[in-house]
Amino acid sequence: MKRTHYCGDVRREDIGADAVCMGWVLNKRDMGGVLFIDLKDRQGVLQVVCSRERLSEEDFRTVEQLTLQSVIEARGGIFERGEDTYNPRLPTGTVELRAEGIRLLSAAGPLPYQLSDDTVREELRLKYRYLDLRRQEMYRTLKFRSDLVSYAEEFLKAEGFIQVETPMLCKSTPEGARDYLVPSRVHPGSYYALPQSPQIYKQLLMVGGIDRYFQVARCFRDEDLRADRQPEFTQVDMEMSFVEQEEILVHLESLFKSIFEEVMGYPVGYAFPRITWQTAMDVYGSDKPDLRFDLPIVDVTDIARTCTFGVFRKTCESGGVVRAINAKGCESWPRSTVEELTEKALGYGAKGMAWIAIRPDGSINSIMTKYFTEEEFAALLEKCDAKPGDFVLFCADQLATVRRTLGGLRLDIAELLGLRDKKKFQFLFVTDFPEFEWSEEENRWMAMHHPFTMPYPEDLDYLLTAPERVRAQAYDVVLNGVELGSGSIRIHRRDIQQRMFEALGFSDEQIEERFGFMVNAFRYGTPPHGGFAFGLDRFVMLLLGADSLRDVIAFPKVRDASCLMTQAPNFVDDEQLDALELLKGIRTAQQKQRAEQTTGGIDVEKIANLARLNLTEQEKVELPRQMQTIIDFADQLSAVQDDGVEATEHVNPVWNVLREDVAIPGLDRDLALSTAKNRADGYIAVPKTFD
Repeated sequence: MKRTHYCGDVRREDIGADAVCMGWVLNKRDMGGVLFIDLKDRQGVLQVVCSRERLSEEDFRTVEQLTLQSVIEARGGIFERGEDTYNPRLPTGTVELRAEGIRLLSAAGPLPYQLSDDTVREELRLKYRYLDLRRQEMYRTLKFRSDLVSYAEEFLKAEGFIQVETPMLCKSTPEGARDYLVPSRVHPGSYYALPQSPQIYKQLLMVGGIDRYFQVARCFRDEDLRADRQPEFTQVDMEMSFVEQEEILVHLESLFKSIFEEVMGYPVGYAFPRITWQTAMDVYGSDKPDLRFDLPIVDVTDIARTCTFGVFRKTCESGGVVRAINAKGCESWPRSTVEELTEKALGYGAKGMAWIAIRPDGSINSIMTKYFTEEEFAALLEKCDAKPGDFVLFCADQLATVRRTLGGLRLDIAELLGLRDKKKFQFLFVTDFPEFEWSEEENRWMAMHHPFTMPYPEDLDYLLTAPERVRAQAYDVVLNGVELGSGSIRIHRRDIQQRMFEALGFSDEQIEERFGFMVNAFRYGTPPHGGFAFGLDRFVMLLLGADSLRDVIAFPKVRDASCLMTQAPNFVDDEQLDALELLKGIRTAQQKQRAEQTTGGIDVEKIANLARLNLTEQEKVELPRQMQTIIDFADQLSAVQDDGVEATEHVNPVWNVLREDVAIPGLDRDLALSTAKNRADGYIAVPKTFD
């Protein structure tokens, strides 16, 4: 078996050559004694002509019985097609292979869906991802991704970086997203964490004198998913010693421009704009602004403070702000569009949306005119640069709400106006992030990036006295409103790192437990250093104009972090848990719980049988407590005094309550259960039934 040509690479210059091509049967057509096969491999499609004159009876019979997506070997000569049969849609459309031998390498069974059907739902494609990967679009995507990685590696090596792999089994340092934990068999009760990033290791490499490091790193974060987020992802990670922020920004601009020109085929013809975090939030309502369009946010608090419009005035008096966006030329928006934007504003947390429409003749359509003097209203329009034909919308609230609302509406308006062109690319740097952000949940200051980010020297005195004033030497690269990656100058002095931990509220014991090995490393001479990491998946997604990371990853997870193809995550055998001693604590708790079940009158097994529930051992332990919580809540409700309260009722209409359930003839059970997160014995398994 020796392939001489890829199907998609055969060209006119190959006419007259003998060829051996291998691939999948994409299509088969019977033209009355002559069979035509579209043979596909990773490079493309080639027409194979199968006739009785050239093939043995056995080979011709093989061709007749071929099913779509079967794998074959075709041997024969390359010929020019008849001119009237040219296919201009294919690079191979002027040539064909006239088969002299066909060998079936692997027969394909009935397909779960037609691979050429673009309407197949994504869940089915992901369940049979190995079939979906046969689409030429998927191959081109993975090839593009591979080329991008290769060029990034070549660029970094040319700049003096060396590639170093860091561990996948790490220590959990809970500060940021949740870790994925891995139990240790050798150390029962202890856990590794999968790395959220190689942050600590790459800083220790700088302590170790590596000077310039990079890695194409796999990272893991246990967080809620969305279109541009996966639980496991890849980032191009780098760190360098004896540098300042400006040197890193120059390096990053050169890196991204070089990659873009290499893989996209044309240069970035501008210097990356730089804006501070404060400016980004005030002018665009986002720390990752999309600069493919204008639509700046304008602060009109000073004018709104003196008007008689109650909403504006009360907001200003309570310390809030009033800001606006001028949608140029949108005065003619229909009421439905205005109502849609108002609903979106409410969804972002605003209490409403005031607006002004300036008709082409200069007259005003707004309820706001009566609350401003003529001079105030003119000043308001001037500050918003509002002209005839414009539509100006306002948000009045506390600063965080106004930023979130107008930042979201700015993108919504751009979408309505078709300003977010996926074929247009706008890079920028966002710098000077706050060092800290306040966590209402933990009631303390948290590191906005991570606790190893160096503050600006002039802000060091505020670390413990006014942390909200401290600016970090941190920077993001943003592309088309998406954060590609983050970086910072790192803390390299023990005294500053100690003050940082104090500002974050860590005790000496917590510092030693979580970061003792790193703090200790700083005792032995640490160079000033900084670094950056960008998301490879996101970068590829943006450059290809894909809608989701799932489109650029070979085997992605879906929204609930499960894999539809392998059914991961799933249950494991008790024997595996026994080896890890994970059931030890559970079984001890079960013994204790059984006594409580008996005295509490809750028979878990009986309830499970009556409800037809398949409970795990851990769920059997948890169920009595959860049911007791429900009972206690019912007791609280029964104690509520409802004397004199008029009884009301609400009955939803119900149809088909007596409909007989009938199995669908020929239903594929595996297909019907394809979207179930967990299955057992051919049924949907319900691992958690109470909450």
